[in-house]
Amino acid sequence: DQKGRALAVLLSGTTVATIVGVPGGAALGTVLGWRATFWAIALLCLPAAVTVVKGIPARVGRPPRDSPPRSSLRDEIAQLAMPRLLLVMLLGALVNAATFATFTFLAPIVTDTAGLSQLWVPVALVLFGVGSLAGITVAGRLSDQRPGLVVAVGGPLLSLGWVALAALATRPVALLLLVFVQGALSFALGSTLIARVLHEAAGAPTMGGSYATAALNIGAAGGPVVAAATLEAGAGDLGPVWVSGLLVAAALLIALPLRRVIALRFRGIR
Repeated sequence: DQKGRALAVLLSGTTVATIVGVPGGAALGTVLGWRATFWAIALLCLPAAVTVVKGIPARVGRPPRDSPPRSSLRDEIAQLAMPRLLLVMLLGALVNAATFATFTFLAPIVTDTAGLSQLWVPVALVLFGVGSLAGITVAGRLSDQRPGLVVAVGGPLLSLGWVALAALATRPVALLLLVFVQGALSFALGSTLIARVLHEAAGAPTMGGSYATAALNIGAAGGPVVAAATLEAGAGDLGPVWVSGLLVAAALLIALPLRRVIALRFRGIR
């Protein structure tokens, strides 16, 4: 009954990495060249790899006698035919696509549209990361018991926030403030929807986490692709921001009429 809160703890590692790693890589690339960022990534992977290897048990023991029987892989994959599971996976992918559509192309908005120097790019990335950590922390306490509320309140605010960012991007103070706000709203709403994936995939205890991760990564890959197409079409630096707004609007058109359906099964734990 606390999948959302557990997921928030897990994803907070990602947001902390966003606060430190992305701005650090941007600053390193600005000062020492883009290749220095890749060398830093390679070096950071070494201790991570050693820790993973040490953390994997050499041998997995037998499950306790009173543990529930394991479901087959075929049964778990069959869960993907459930409309509710597909719904929340789609919504999570759309919101994450919106997040990374703008986040990926944030640097030219900071430097070209707002007219700030390149050293302000890491600052904007830090603000986005701090906002995402704040949003996911707050949403983690609400996503299990009030998912419909998070969708109904956070969704429209997120959509309006992208419109405001596109309209006020030429004003540095407003831009930086909205970067923080959008980071918080994006991860609050996105993590809530991904937590719904884990709830809906309860019949797939082994693969449920994979379904949630797949929804996240489909969005993270698809959003920047669509945003890049607007740049090639001559929409300017703010094209990705409008893409983000449209993607969230599409998610809301799907989610809001079905808000009760998304939260229906979990009324008993409120």
